[in-house]
Amino acid sequence: MVTKWRHWAVPAAPLALVLFAATGCTSAPDAPQKPTGRPSTSGAHSTAVARVCAEPAAGPEEAPAGAVTVDPAVVGDLAAKTRSNPPNTTFWLRPGKHRLGPDRYAQVVTKKGNRYLGAPGAVLDGRKINQYAFSGSARDVTIRHLTVQRFVAPNNEGVVNHDMADGWVIEHAKIQYNSGAGLMAGARQEVRDSCLRANGQYGMNAYKTGDSIKGLVVEGNEVVGNNTDNWEKRKPGCGCTGGIKFWAVDGADIRGNWVHDNRGAGLWADNNNNDFRIENNVLEANDGAALMYETSYNAVIRNNTIRRNNWVEGRKYADRGDNFPYATIYVSESGGEPRIRARTNKIEIYRNLLENNWSGITLWENSDRFCNSPANTSTGYCTLLVKDLDRCEQPAIGRAPLYSDCRWKTQRVDIHDNRFVLKKSVVKCATECGRMAVLANYGTYPKWSPYKGKRVAEAITHKQRNRWHDNVYRGPWSFVAANTDGTLDSGQWQATPYRQDEGSTFDSRAGG
Repeated sequence: MVTKWRHWAVPAAPLALVLFAATGCTSAPDAPQKPTGRPSTSGAHSTAVARVCAEPAAGPEEAPAGAVTVDPAVVGDLAAKTRSNPPNTTFWLRPGKHRLGPDRYAQVVTKKGNRYLGAPGAVLDGRKINQYAFSGSARDVTIRHLTVQRFVAPNNEGVVNHDMADGWVIEHAKIQYNSGAGLMAGARQEVRDSCLRANGQYGMNAYKTGDSIKGLVVEGNEVVGNNTDNWEKRKPGCGCTGGIKFWAVDGADIRGNWVHDNRGAGLWADNNNNDFRIENNVLEANDGAALMYETSYNAVIRNNTIRRNNWVEGRKYADRGDNFPYATIYVSESGGEPRIRARTNKIEIYRNLLENNWSGITLWENSDRFCNSPANTSTGYCTLLVKDLDRCEQPAIGRAPLYSDCRWKTQRVDIHDNRFVLKKSVVKCATECGRMAVLANYGTYPKWSPYKGKRVAEAITHKQRNRWHDNVYRGPWSFVAANTDGTLDSGQWQATPYRQDEGSTFDSRAGG
């Protein structure tokens, strides 16, 4: 979870995020278009929209050859036939509402290679009784053309692939109106062309107990209206909400999704994620940031259309007098690291259109957050460069290499060829909303910290190869550097000592 404190203040506790309701609709107020090409002066972009909640693909009307037919009139038929048939069986669910047994732990315990295909109108309904739909450690399970709804998984648990098994494929599915997460994730999981809608916590919780997830594809999905149970209000500061949450995922392709109207962040990569490609998505009208990349490494973020995000959370911070530049793309203690194997050795953010969001991109580093610090909210975890948490203590942490390796660093972030458009009359904001930022807090805690004072702020601003260049700005943008003491205009941002946005163009009078 993200923690941040106001400039040069000693933190007592992270600020709670009090989130408001998402609409849960299947279309945003202004429907996304399907433009082509790179960002241009007309705002064109190369992203199509996955409208799979309103226009789902239909499943097979007849049972495939050799498939076991499942009868919705027989309570528990799906679970019973899964038990009585061998692995690698295909099950075809007839049209209608399928039910499991009345026990809260009645569920389908899958077997290796099983395939579950829904006929048009096939629904697996937990009736707000059953906690889980599909569970077990079996690999290579496929679920297609099936609606899974009204299950009541607990907080931080999921309904589909509850046990985080590897190699699952979920396609053309609707996973909706459940508590907890709609689905969990295992290694090599593929989630395609599916509707993850109005689930109580997440659309998907990409987390695997005790392990990292090696390889994940999330493509062509609609992720809408999740976190209906408003977990940040129920459990302040939990950092446990949004459209999709990623935790320790190594290698992810997130492309062609429509992520909108979620309460909280749209996409949130939190804690030792690596090697992400986030491309060709439409991220819009999420209450919080469109994308948070936190304590993680090596990512490409490109060709996305990002608009009308962060209106709820950004305005909330401003209304209470908090001047932190809470952003639409929020890079928090994350950066490029050549020593960690990936398809890139930096975080590269390019060819995106950001239009009428609360703010732009913030690069942030919490000076007090490092391995073994009480301020590290990822309790018990260290960076990917230091396996033994106990090594990050004095006196070793005060000198190379641990001085560098014990802290998640916002470094090697390359932001270029993006188009940033802001009309304050659309966003309905004053001075706080149109900002770019690179900053850190004044290090104070704990008392043995080697990162006290302005050390991290100076490093993130001037020494860690964080660079904006060749961007287009339309509207009244301002800039924040080193700390939150003040804002810079474009000339100050481009001049010494910051020297940012070389080759960029600015038109403060134009809003689109």
